[in-house]
Amino acid sequence: MASVSLEQIIEKMKLENLTPELDISRIKIKQPDINRPSLQLAGYFEHFEATRLQIIGFVEYTYMEGLPEERKKEIYMRLLSCDIPVIVFCRELKPDELFLRMALENNVPLLMTKKATSSFMAEIIRWLNVKLAPCISVHGVLVDVYGEGVLITGESGIGKSEAALELIKRGHRLVTDDAVEIRKVSDDSLVGSAPDITKHFIELRGIGIVDVKALFGVSSVMDTQNIDLVIHLEDWDKEKEYDRLGLEENYIEYLGNKVVCHNIPIRPGRNLALICESAAINHRQKKMGYNAAQELYRRVQESLARGRDEDDL
Repeated sequence: MASVSLEQIIEKMKLENLTPELDISRIKIKQPDINRPSLQLAGYFEHFEATRLQIIGFVEYTYMEGLPEERKKEIYMRLLSCDIPVIVFCRELKPDELFLRMALENNVPLLMTKKATSSFMAEIIRWLNVKLAPCISVHGVLVDVYGEGVLITGESGIGKSEAALELIKRGHRLVTDDAVEIRKVSDDSLVGSAPDITKHFIELRGIGIVDVKALFGVSSVMDTQNIDLVIHLEDWDKEKEYDRLGLEENYIEYLGNKVVCHNIPIRPGRNLALICESAAINHRQKKMGYNAAQELYRRVQESLARGRDEDDL
């Protein structure tokens, strides 16, 4: 099961550790959901998701400050005795001495951020959703073409990396070559990224490993990109019929999400980079409401209708 260490969260979100005495090296967050323990501070602990990251905002903080001393001890003990991985205080709010002492006694780390509660929640949920999303690895090349994430797949040696290199020369950006880590961040979105060990590298047969970032600059690479379109390269088969109109979309499924897929036959003389660019632009046009194949079909139907009308006359 995917997990994120508490140390990673502190580094990414620039949090201050209010309990440096505690060992946090083994603490892992395993779900992207968070919780604001407002009801728990009021004494309601039914259905409390203690294993989530807990966030204290201004409302919770002022409520805690107004509690009588005896009630504080009772509520703090019930809350902090739960199996809570970490509590984050927003807006630079600091816990009182009683809360801090009980947190140390129960080995519950306390962190603090300068950010407002809502903006911090939105940021950490988005980041955790990506980090903890279901993930698979596929063989292919992921390139950003005109803002569209194009995943190029096909058998080894068919020309995926060469097509990606030509696209980079044309001003597009490489995400990853050879191995693409695909994460399902929602029911509509797949995000692709590179394994750390191969990030920004391309393998070209006969040349070897090429560092794209060093050769073409930082503008030629990016770390992650949504997967909007799949282009599957295959050897040309003259016996096979290929789609020449594109009236119906073909799809491929990753982690339960469907992505538009074009099967492109390869033969000498075909410019793969130009084909990928055209496919990306055409896909973007379709998302904006214009479909060239449907427009052609409409024109043909109108022409046939006019012909029938003329025959009737």
